[in-house]
Amino acid sequence: MTQDRPRVSLTGIKPTGDPHLGNYIGAIRPALELTAKYDSIYFIADYHALTSIRDREKFAAYTRSVAATWITLGLDPERTVFYKQSDIPEIFELAWILSCVTGKGLMNRAHAYKAARDRNAENGVADLDAGVNMGLFNYPVLMAVDILIMGSDVVPVGQDQVQHVEYAADIAGSFNHLFGADYSLKIPEAIIPTGVNARTMPGTDGRKMSKSYGNTIPLFAPPSRLRKLVRGIVSDSTPVEEPKDPDSSAAFQIFENFATPEAVKEMRVRLEQGGTGWGELKNALFETLDTWLTPLRARYEELIAPGSELDAILAAGGEKARDRARPVLAGARRAIGVDL
Repeated sequence: MTQDRPRVSLTGIKPTGDPHLGNYIGAIRPALELTAKYDSIYFIADYHALTSIRDREKFAAYTRSVAATWITLGLDPERTVFYKQSDIPEIFELAWILSCVTGKGLMNRAHAYKAARDRNAENGVADLDAGVNMGLFNYPVLMAVDILIMGSDVVPVGQDQVQHVEYAADIAGSFNHLFGADYSLKIPEAIIPTGVNARTMPGTDGRKMSKSYGNTIPLFAPPSRLRKLVRGIVSDSTPVEEPKDPDSSAAFQIFENFATPEAVKEMRVRLEQGGTGWGELKNALFETLDTWLTPLRARYEELIAPGSELDAILAAGGEKARDRARPVLAGARRAIGVDL
């Protein structure tokens, strides 16, 4: 049966730290924009964080922070399915089933695993698998199940995350080849943002904004910290009076994602003409971000407080998600012969 509104499964944000501007531009905003076009499903990928988080207090705090962030930034739990991955036990049973039809060679080519081995090689570590746990190695299978168990048609991702969806499609294809006569998993497709949003958001050091680089700008940083972080964004030594290339500036790339088109155009002209320094750009960036964040900070603080409405929202979302997951797992169990 053809659906007029295919569902969207968002892989979410792995809660390994407080959400930052790069998370918003690369994942949250594009996904929220799709709610007008698709049926939407969102989740907090908390069990994925176990590959690296070993502090139970941080694990709980980061999970709550990410959930509060989505709602603060516009997710409507009445119109969407919003839940924690850890509340859906069906995910983990299906993960075992699909791991048994997934080739190790496919996992060897996963970006996260290859990156870990490359770091060991660069550091002269003899055992290239040193520090690699099986959670990290099997990460793509669990990510695939996150997508497949919700019957997702499309998955909005950044360019660097396309492999997750490709792996989900490959793994589903393997299952369908073996067991498709009895039950088939839906093959998902990736949706990649276009235009400005498709760029990688730079961090304060000019590299991709990433917790692993320690170069992020947290979404709800208080004004004093926000100003300090913005002022610390790397810039070249071009004199104030000289013309500048806006596109070479990390601060400008962030600015054009948050300022109005008119403000972006005006700032671009001023920089290219000369007479405007990087400091003026950073001041404008701070004012733009702080104006946007001021009302959001208050809502965020309400949600992360103990005993807030966030708990009930996640509990209700978990039940909705399990209603979707149960028939997929049941179909897979029948197909492999567990429930005959």
